[in-house]
This record gives sequence, structure tokens and C-alpha cells, in this order.
Amino acid sequence: MTSVQVDQHHDGSEAAESASGEGYQRGLGARQIQMIAIGGAIGTGLFLGAGKAISKAGPSLILAYAVAGLVIFFIMRALGELLMYRPVSGSFAEYAREFVGPFAGFVTGWTYWLFWVVTGITEVTAAATYMTYWWDIPQWISALAFTVILFGANLISVKLFGELEFWFSMIKVTAIIGMILICAGILTIGFSDAADTASMTMLWSEGGFFPKGIGGTLMTLQIVMFAFLAVELVGVTAGESKDPKVTLPKAINTVPWRIAVFYVGALIMILSVVPWTHFQPGVSPFVAAFEKMGLGVGAAIVNFVVLTAALSSCNSGMYSTGRMLRDLALNGQGPKIFTRLTKSGTPLIGTAFSAALMLVGVWINYVAPGKAFEYVVSFATISGMWAWIMILVSQIRYRAAVKRGDAPESEFKAPGAPFTSWFALLFIGMVIVMMGIDEGARVSLYCAPLWALLLGVSYLVLKSRNPENAAFKR
Repeated sequence: MTSVQVDQHHDGSEAAESASGEGYQRGLGARQIQMIAIGGAIGTGLFLGAGKAISKAGPSLILAYAVAGLVIFFIMRALGELLMYRPVSGSFAEYAREFVGPFAGFVTGWTYWLFWVVTGITEVTAAATYMTYWWDIPQWISALAFTVILFGANLISVKLFGELEFWFSMIKVTAIIGMILICAGILTIGFSDAADTASMTMLWSEGGFFPKGIGGTLMTLQIVMFAFLAVELVGVTAGESKDPKVTLPKAINTVPWRIAVFYVGALIMILSVVPWTHFQPGVSPFVAAFEKMGLGVGAAIVNFVVLTAALSSCNSGMYSTGRMLRDLALNGQGPKIFTRLTKSGTPLIGTAFSAALMLVGVWINYVAPGKAFEYVVSFATISGMWAWIMILVSQIRYRAAVKRGDAPESEFKAPGAPFTSWFALLFIGMVIVMMGIDEGARVSLYCAPLWALLLGVSYLVLKSRNPENAAFKR
């Protein structure tokens, strides 16, 4: 949002309402926003990553997801408070620019853009891998086809993006609810091959609730937090929601039950049917559970679900990268060419530029299909958590501005803030420390200083060429 639009907002004029979309079409309805919010919290981190986490922590992973889920709720309520103060498509990059400083907005916008480009490469690579389950075709062909199809869908209209996300999310939700119901049936009625041993007591009888100790549980936190990445995507939709003042608070308030059902509930059911010792890294806990139940079709079902989860994530990447580049350009912190919109209100140049970079994933799948996934996944967690940090810091600064009388009070105040925001920041700090201790996750922290250096130099160049573009003006 430009400084003129900010002034309009604080004046309370009707023009602010129309300007807040920054030229976008408000094509996302309540049904789509709700499913985007639900789908954002359910991805390959649950369907695949949970297997590795269970092997590291045992049943105590349930507690890790519950505590991390509470922190995610604090983050989303902080974001919700900011969104109701000023619903814009730039979202947390805009808030960082206003309440922390121009450089913070610059770093947040470009880092979140990179996060989705990297995630898009990762997910299109994963999707290509899943396709080999049914057809023996080169991975790069599938990766190219998926990239082109999703790029085309994002250019047509924001409504089509919303529809795709609605159905992608519906598939994921249906799969998890189906698994919960099957497990509940085994525990109560006693059908399938797993009925003889299935019991809630397996949550503590196989070496205790903390079989690897508290340390083992703490070491899974980076895996747990990775599973929740993209939950903040609902904030990027603010500028294109039909009624953001109504739909966004409703979507954010569903976070607790989403996490309770899809993560905590699903894990309780699965670990009550299948002993945690049967899970291993690289194998979906859903596949392992289906096999234990004697349902051979389970592997094909789960493969289809994780395929849609990967495509959903890549679709979200196509959507958010174009919007983030346009927000940077509107504020003079990115090339002006990214400000252009099509007649349907989509940022063509920004989306095309991001999609072109995602095609790097196609090349990686061509030259090294066996190692493609591990080449690009390491940076996603730390860059995604930076957005969460900026949301929390911005909300703390916003509260201080309200107290001074420099900003109007939000209609959707975060309960317990700013103390809940400080708690969430400390928790994220602990996760980053755990990442430093874990040799497998440490590579993420090696990449961060290099990216920070590149952004620092770029900002100094921007500031020297045009100081006005390196300042946020009310």
C-alpha cells in the first residue's frame, strides 16, 4: 500500500476500502477462504514428515504438535489483529514496513517470496516423484507439466486459484477424517487385522509417552513447525477477499480445532492402532497404518493425497509470489514492472517471473532426479519462520502505537497480547536453537546469513539510488 492509501485508511474514508485491494479483484469468498486456511495447515509435513518425527519422539510427538499448534494460534491471532487494522495483500511485509522499518519490510517481502519459490520447487519435485508410483515417466516431464498448468490457472483469475485450493484442501481434509473414523472403528468395533492389538494404552505402553526422553521431543520441533508453514497464507488473501472483515477472523478462529483434529486427533488415533515403533523416516504414517490394518489400497490412496498436497502448495506459491513482488514494487522496493495487473486482476509479470524460477526444479529433476528434493528443501523452514517473527514483532509494535494514539485500535484484538506474542517469539527462538543442534537441519542456518548479506547489499544500493523508496511514509 502506498503512503497515500495509508493516509486514506487512517482518515476512515470510503476510498480506503476500495484502495485496500490495490487494484485486485475481490474474488475469494468465505467458502474458499475457509478451505485455504484449513489447507494451509495440512501438507506433506503431516502426510510424510510425521513418520520421521514419530521415530524420533514416539507418542510425545502429540504433545509437540499441541504446544506448537498453540503457538501457531498466537501467531495467527496476531496476524488477524493486524489484518483487521489494515487488510492488504502485502500483509506481513506491509506491517513490517510500517511498524518495524522499511528495511524489515524489504527483507520480509523478498524472503517470503523466496520461501514460496523454494517451496514451489520442492513441492513440484515431490509431485513429480509421486507420479512415478503409477507411471514410469521421467520426473522432469511431470514437473514441467504441473508448473505450466498451475501457472496458467493462476493467470486466469483469483477465483480459479481459490477453487483449486478449495478442492485440494477438501481432498486432504477428507483423507484425514477418513483415517480418524477408520481408526475409531477399529478401537470400538474391532474390525481389520489391527483390532487384536489396537488400544489407547499403546500411547504409553511401548516405552512410555516419552520413549526418547524430553530431548527427543524437543528435537522434533523443527519438523513440527515445518508442517505448519503456509498457515499464514490466509493473510496474503486479504486484498482479494470479498468481505475480509468477516471471512478472515472466522478463518483464523478455526485454527485451534483444525490443529486439534487434523494433527493431534489424527496422531492419537494412528498411534493407538499402530505402535510407534513401526514408523520410520521416509514412510508416511498413513501408509504404515493402512498396511497394519490390512488395507493394501491405502498406499495408492495416500499417494494421491500427498500428490494433491504438493500441488496445493505449489499452487499457493504461484499465487503468493506474484502478490509479494507487486507489493514490493508498489513500495519502490522492487522493479516497477511487477506492478502490472491483467484485466482479471492478476499480477502477470511477478507470477511469470516466479514460475520461471520454479522451472529450475524441472532442470534439477532432469539432471539429478534422485537428489532433487534434498537440494532445495533446507532453506524453506528458516525463511518461512521469518514471516512469523515479523508478524509477531509488528503486532507488538502496533499495540504500542495504539497505546500512544498513533494508530486506530483493531476490531479483532489478539487475546493475551502482547504477552502471547512474546511467548511465541521465545518458542520460535528455541526451535532455531534446536535446528542449530540438529546436524540434519543445520544447513538451513548456513543459508540464512548469505541471503541476509545479499538483501543488505541490495537495500543499500536501493537506498543510495532513491532514498524515498527506502522509507515508509505515513
